Amino acid sequence: MNGAADLGGMMGFGPVVPEPEGELFHAEWERRVLAVTLAAGAMGRWTIDESRHVRESIPPAEYLTSSYYAIWLRGLEDLLVAHGLVSRDELAAGRAAGPGEPAKVLHAGDVAPALAAGTPYTREMATSARFAAGDRVRTRTMHPRGHTRLPRYARGHTGTVVAVRGGYVLPDRNAHGAGEQPEWLYTVRFDARELWGDDADPTSTVDIDAWESYLEP
Repeated sequence: MNGAADLGGMMGFGPVVPEPEGELFHAEWERRVLAVTLAAGAMGRWTIDESRHVRESIPPAEYLTSSYYAIWLRGLEDLLVAHGLVSRDELAAGRAAGPGEPAKVLHAGDVAPALAAGTPYTREMATSARFAAGDRVRTRTMHPRGHTRLPRYARGHTGTVVAVRGGYVLPDRNAHGAGEQPEWLYTVRFDARELWGDDADPTSTVDIDAWESYLEP
């Protein structure tokens, strides 16, 4: 979707100011938001694609004036409400109105192994890849109402396939409960001038991981 989260290549937001290496949190509450988000995700009620879509669906005025972990917190609240685990009234009150339903618990000792294992999204494919390394491809011009991993600035542009990654769950469908519908995934390289015109750095390139349905010859 063309939401406030899709800012790549846009002007007028000021310079990117890198933070000091190793500075992960600015306040203690941000650590807690990360911890609670991971613990809630371990319940298995939603996918990473659904969580991304919920965050990018935050109204633009709120999204653009919120910090990184404030966006995570708002997204988690929306997920918990959407899946019937809490109500808006309970969130406002800061406590449960009654007993909750049983849920999978992520214990402290299981956190490191769970993070190290990750969640595999690779899938075996029954069909052959349509493209190969070296192929010239063009990204589709599309403006979906739902989730997509093809950034707006890269749509309708021509690049070169530099790697075939294999089969992966298609986030555009998985984010909306429509099943995994895996597709071949490719890394496509674009010249900066192809994306942003003659004012772009002629020596720069951008690599984007793109699912097969994003591409055409």
